[in-house]
Amino acid sequence: MNSRIQQWVRPEIQALKAYHVPVAAGFVKLDAMENPYSWPAPLVDEWLATLRHVSLNRYPDPGAARLKQRLRSTFAVPAESEILLGNGSDELIQMILMAVAGPGRGVLAPEPAFSMYKIISAGVGLTYHGVPLNGDFSLDVPAILSAIAERRPAVVFICYPSNPTGNLFAREDIRAIIEAAPGVVVVDEAYSAFCDGSFFDDLPRYPNLLILRTVSKLGLAGLRLGFLVGGADWLHELDKIRLPYNISVMTQVSAEFALSHYSVLLDQTRRIRAERAYLAEALTALPEVTPFPSAANFILFRVAAGRAAEIFQRLKDRRVLIKNLDGSHPALHDCLRVTVGTPEENQAFLAALRAAL
Repeated sequence: MNSRIQQWVRPEIQALKAYHVPVAAGFVKLDAMENPYSWPAPLVDEWLATLRHVSLNRYPDPGAARLKQRLRSTFAVPAESEILLGNGSDELIQMILMAVAGPGRGVLAPEPAFSMYKIISAGVGLTYHGVPLNGDFSLDVPAILSAIAERRPAVVFICYPSNPTGNLFAREDIRAIIEAAPGVVVVDEAYSAFCDGSFFDDLPRYPNLLILRTVSKLGLAGLRLGFLVGGADWLHELDKIRLPYNISVMTQVSAEFALSHYSVLLDQTRRIRAERAYLAEALTALPEVTPFPSAANFILFRVAAGRAAEIFQRLKDRRVLIKNLDGSHPALHDCLRVTVGTPEENQAFLAALRAAL
């Protein structure tokens, strides 16, 4: 290794593995929890006409006021809560952790969890601690409360629905964690479009609660837009370290346009929910395959012991790309995860999986 890297890059950074995104060209792409549907042609034409009026020679609105108002009305953000925008939810996670970083401070999350919590924690010098979920992927509340009492974390992250398992944690369990946490609790609702639950109504009750959302799963992943909802006092502090003009003019105009046609996006999510139910039933019928309940746009499933890597590769050989989670966490042994695609993509996946088994 380069001696200057060894000298100057922190050891915890050198020990990390970068977030890996595989090449997917030519594959049935079911590995990244994306919405598989594009817009109808007339809507695309209308969007492109809107972009003709964008001034690329000028900086975007630094506060993205019109987009924030559109987000507030579309998602029924509580009137007393503020909104902070990020270049994807990853940037908002980074802002939160940068704001609280300091000697001896840490982050806590139930695991398995979204990998960026740990990666960004290391990046800003915070100690990360994962508390294993129960065998059924529910929260181990006594263990989490014990860890909170012992470690006094600055931030607790909870995915709702859970990533990568897809299930919804019990609401009262999450409330118990919020009440016990000495710092801020971030409920990550990245997959809220595919379930009927949210903690928006709990924001007035808990001043240490922040809710993280993204429009990526709605079919706008290419825009890289996340938004954080919470008390004005918290968001005022976080806004101080937000990079200026972090939301491009193209993202602001395109997101506002897309959300003005929210009914199209909702129709797509309804189709994804229906296909999720079909896919879960089809997986249940396969020998040596155990799918887990999901409230997201993906399904985690377990295959016969020791066969996950083999089946993943056989699917890949048939040009179907899903996610191999075996080895990423002890609770995910022999597990694969498939994004819910179009009916045609789901049929291609099932055919390839039957052949691979």
